[in-house]
Amino acid sequence: MNFVLGEYRIEGRGAAEISASVESAVSAGELKPGQLLPPMRELATRLGVNPNTVAAAYRTLRERGVVETAGRRGTRVRPAPATTGRAHIRVDAPEGVRDVSSGNPDPALLPPLTQAFAAAAAEGDRAPVLYGEDPMEPELARIARADLDADGVPQGSLAVLNGSLDAVERVLATHLKPGDTVAVEDPGWGRTLDLVPALGLRTAPVGVDDEGPLPDAVRRALAAGARALIVTDRAQNPTGAAVSATRARALRSVLAEHPQTLLIEDDHGHRIVDLPLHPLAGTTRSWAFVRSPAKAYGPDLRLAVLTGDTVTLDRVRGRQRLGPGWVSRVAQRAVVRLWAYGAVDAAAVATAYGRRRDALIDALARRGTTAHGRSGMNVWVPVPDETGAVSRLLHAGWAVAPGARFRLSAPPGIRITVSTLKPQDIAPLANAVATAVGPAPARSYA
Repeated sequence: MNFVLGEYRIEGRGAAEISASVESAVSAGELKPGQLLPPMRELATRLGVNPNTVAAAYRTLRERGVVETAGRRGTRVRPAPATTGRAHIRVDAPEGVRDVSSGNPDPALLPPLTQAFAAAAAEGDRAPVLYGEDPMEPELARIARADLDADGVPQGSLAVLNGSLDAVERVLATHLKPGDTVAVEDPGWGRTLDLVPALGLRTAPVGVDDEGPLPDAVRRALAAGARALIVTDRAQNPTGAAVSATRARALRSVLAEHPQTLLIEDDHGHRIVDLPLHPLAGTTRSWAFVRSPAKAYGPDLRLAVLTGDTVTLDRVRGRQRLGPGWVSRVAQRAVVRLWAYGAVDAAAVATAYGRRRDALIDALARRGTTAHGRSGMNVWVPVPDETGAVSRLLHAGWAVAPGARFRLSAPPGIRITVSTLKPQDIAPLANAVATAVGPAPARSYA
């Protein structure tokens, strides 16, 4: 069913479909800032759905910052929204409430930074880095390339950027123009879902399961004109998906049918997961692979290593020279010391997160609640009523992340970060989630 609003048709039968239809139109500029949306009952009648369904869709759009409601004046597209504001969709944990919503690593598993930075600074004192010097620390290039080779990532030039999202943004900007479409994981990383429309690009949601993006969904998005695809190889946020060998073969086959696609792979799970990498890089003419130490060594390092085809890397480095110039060589040298000298026992870290993740998923399964989390530090729980589940859990003493931060058209869910959970936390949390959510059908979260 659909409802014509000017030149745009609002479509959908469920709340997620209706909200995704409106959000896509706003991202594409087909619904303008200040434009009035139809009253909920009128839209429900035209679509042939329950008014509560439209109310839920409008609530999701308000939570994401796409629209605003002003009483009798109705619901309008927010004035010039630069993004859909997913970072603001959060639950603040009041005193006495345990926060399992942050997505942060366990501070106890992060290495101390003092010695690494002191040694890097001392080296800088002996030989200061000046304008015009190589923007990448040679030893970082060596160890990064060795790791990439070991994981089967194709040969390519290297660059250092200010974190994964900075790398993704620069790669998109080097190849695409406003109005182009990017295929994104749904559910997926909220900041990526915000970044794409902020660049004037359109989003095409691609469903995922425990093994990564669904090949048929990717094929449909690329056949419909998507010019780029962003894939999280491991520790996918929020679902914990990891691209398996079988899924990688299927995705490479799809990409081979569309060799003009810009492929961007994000491996932020490096050194915190024990599943092997199955890269897709090299299947298309234009590709980029980004690896960040933020989850293993600390988010404040703000550093990522990027490799890719020659044209992409030349464009990224050229644009970087006109802006920040380079990422601090002191920070790069510190990362070298952390990375090369075993500051983190990657196997032990992966095992620690895996035990906490598996313990919660198993405890929920025993209580009749389906959950997902194949890798990383997050567990995704499908829910029938996202707002209600978040509210009930908060009342029970647990602050979880609303799934609206991570969804376009995917069904509702909640994200639970397990990084700081202790064994004694598992049963109380599982009891609270099962009570708040109720039995969930065993289904894909795509």
